[in-house]
Parts: sequence; structure tokens; C-alpha cells
Amino acid sequence: MTFRAADFLDLSHTEHASLFQDSMPVWEALKQIGDYLKRSLQPSMNGEILGAPFIGERVVIGSGTTIEHGATVLGPAWIGNHCQIRSGCYIRENVIIGNGVVLGNSCEFKNCVIFNNAEIPHFNYVGDSILGYKAHLAAGVILSNVRLDRMEISVKYQTERFATGLKKFGAIVGDRAEIGCNSVISPGSLIGRGSLIYPLTHFSGVLAENTILQSHQNLRTIARESLS
Repeated sequence: MTFRAADFLDLSHTEHASLFQDSMPVWEALKQIGDYLKRSLQPSMNGEILGAPFIGERVVIGSGTTIEHGATVLGPAWIGNHCQIRSGCYIRENVIIGNGVVLGNSCEFKNCVIFNNAEIPHFNYVGDSILGYKAHLAAGVILSNVRLDRMEISVKYQTERFATGLKKFGAIVGDRAEIGCNSVISPGSLIGRGSLIYPLTHFSGVLAENTILQSHQNLRTIARESLS
């Protein structure tokens, strides 16, 4: 398994395809975001500001993009065209957002790449991660990016582990993948394009493309004693 960017992502749906090298694992792009923005980012403001969001100096905001009152964009950050950055959104350092993206209330982003038309609208954490074209995180999805022991993160695939050289690495979420409400994705996970993860799921490892990952609860009902 090579874990190439093309295995998970359609690079025609980002203006920042040069971050990805076909001969390298897809997570190598996470190491390049900071330097890429230092070289390429030319601050500009072409969108619409509603109320009084905080916007740092090293920020690009594309045409047709709306930044709502109460949002914070620290930067460096590159936000594309026709995006919605909703109130309560917190965009930290080294964030690249494509076109037509929705970033919502109580969502935090740092050192990540979001491809065009992705939706991350409610109570999500996206750190050290890459989300593909039309990827969607439902409410409460967390992409955990640090091991509890703070050691280097590896990718688990079948019986093997692949070193990443990263101590912070959340997930690669492929094109059109859907992750259900309140799911937690462990560090170093790769979600194949077109896959669907049920709500309330904890996942770690590599999920094949066009796969449905189901989780089931064992529920029972018990008669409640009368309160009278």
C-alpha cells in the first residue's frame, strides 16, 4: 500500500495541488503547509465581512466568501471563493480552505487542507488533517491528532504499521466521505473516498473506499418504578 494522495483525493478539486507529491504518502503534505503559505500567500480581502469577526494580517479571503460576526481567523490562512465561515468558527495557523466550503459554529481548524465543497458545520475539531472534495463531518465529529503518550503517530494497515514522522496527525478523509455525528477518529487514520461511518463510532486505521462502517449498541428497556 503506497497511500498516495491520488488514492484518496482528486487533486483537480484544490488550487493547492503542488502540496502533494505522487511518490510520497499523502500525509507528507501536512509537513509542507507552513512553508507553502510563507512562500505563496499574499494577503487579500475579497469577501464580505458581517459584523466584527477577528481576521489576522496573514489571511487570504476569496470573492463571494462570507465571514460572520464572531468568527476568528488568526492565520496564516488561505480561504477560497464562495465559502461560509460562520459565527464561532476558530481558524488557527496554517489552514488552507478550498472553494465553496462551509466551516461552522464551534469548529476549530489548524494545520489542515480542506478541498472544495467540503462541509464541517457543527462542533468539529480538524487538526493536522486533510479533507477531500465534498467530504462531510456531521455534528460533533472529532479528528483526534495526538496520541495520549505523545509519541510518533503511525498508520495501522492490516498487520503492518507505517511510520509518519509526525507527532501530530489527525486523519485523511477522502473525497465524498461522510462521518456521522459524535464519531471520534483516532490519530493517523485514513478514510477512503466515498466511505460512510455511522454515528457514535470510534475508528482507527485505514478504511477502504466505498465502505460503510457500522456500529451497533446493545440497548434494553427496563420498567421504571412509579414515582408517586
